Amino acid sequence: MTIGAVSDSLLYLSGVSVSFDGFKAINSLSLVLAPGEMRAVIGPNGAGKTTMMDIITGKTRPDSGQVIFGAETDLTKLDEPAIAALGIGRKFQKPTVFEQHTVWDNLLLALAGDRRPRFSLWARETDLECEKIEHILATIRLGELRDMKGGDLSHGQKQWLEIGMLLAQEPQLLLVDEPVAGMTDAETAQTAELLREINKTRSVVVVEHDMDFVRALGVKVTVLHEGSVLSEGSIDHVSADPRVVEVYLGR
Repeated sequence: MTIGAVSDSLLYLSGVSVSFDGFKAINSLSLVLAPGEMRAVIGPNGAGKTTMMDIITGKTRPDSGQVIFGAETDLTKLDEPAIAALGIGRKFQKPTVFEQHTVWDNLLLALAGDRRPRFSLWARETDLECEKIEHILATIRLGELRDMKGGDLSHGQKQWLEIGMLLAQEPQLLLVDEPVAGMTDAETAQTAELLREINKTRSVVVVEHDMDFVRALGVKVTVLHEGSVLSEGSIDHVSADPRVVEVYLGR
């Protein structure tokens, strides 16, 4: 990859490798994400999808290679809180919301800024905070459920709330891990709409197994296999790649 590829990218991975007990989980992985892009990442179990996200967020440090954010920041030199503060948000597969708090209060607690002991839910939120929460509620389609407790939401609604909590932290890049696992068909379709809406203002990387959902996103797809990029392109392009059919789609 060239210097131009770094300067034109939001996220740039080049020659990234990491081994665990002799097993190469990531093997000379290279990937470039443009500012404002949404990318779907697919591949069989053990392909390295989660490890790639761990490396980007600082949970795992690679043995070699470059991981550059915003054309100049070397993520391999930073820890998880520093990377989150840069504007990289991650949503794990299993939603974690404050079940005893309302949807509104979940978002209030997640807002970017100081939420340490001096803040309490009984402190009155500012007009700006209310405006931000209203905007997020509209985006995640939970406006009518603002007073419902997080624990009373459906599985799909919890996923949307957690995405909203990430948005409250104002990230430039969202990493979303299997957002539609366990969702109904209707919720899956709504989640595709939701992510396309979010992608209007920020970059998104979606790791997913559901091929119909990936097709609904209508974005470039990267297929991982044994820690490397096997194929890349439109969903039709990668679906027709004989190597992808053999290692992933044919199973």
